[in-house]
Amino acid sequence: MRSGSDPRQNARGAVRQTRPLYTAEEQRRRDQTPWTMVQGLLAPFQFVVFLVSVTLVLRCLLTGDGAFAADLSVIAKTLTLYTIMVTGSIWEKVVFGKWLFAPAFFWEDVVSMLVIALHTAYLVMLLGHFGTLEARLTVALAAYLTYVVNAAQFLLKLRAARLQAQMLKGAAA
Repeated sequence: MRSGSDPRQNARGAVRQTRPLYTAEEQRRRDQTPWTMVQGLLAPFQFVVFLVSVTLVLRCLLTGDGAFAADLSVIAKTLTLYTIMVTGSIWEKVVFGKWLFAPAFFWEDVVSMLVIALHTAYLVMLLGHFGTLEARLTVALAAYLTYVVNAAQFLLKLRAARLQAQMLKGAAA
């Protein structure tokens, strides 16, 4: 292998060590806890709620129709988000021993906090009658854009975990 061809090399040429996403013990806890299944069911459900809601929000912004449906859908998305965040923090505590910000999911949790903040800002605007309908729905869209970034983070992390598992199986064979 020629110098510089290892993608793990840093600018100085030293190979950086990549920490596996899960230790053997963390993987065992992940596989045994029912919270893994809960997360596996809630994540796609939240995505479906998101798709319906983003459609209703865009329809309302573009046509002026369906404000009540758009608001209701954002409330549903927010409640789904809160549910997945609470159960996700329980999962993280079981698997990693920390309620949030475990090293393996630190940046995903940081962005999740921004997603929660934006959804919560929407609720404050709605319930406190702050701002216009357009301003409130724009906050919802900002929350949704951030949610898409966060979902991509998690999907990439899951892909990395699968690749890691395949490499470990290949190395053991």
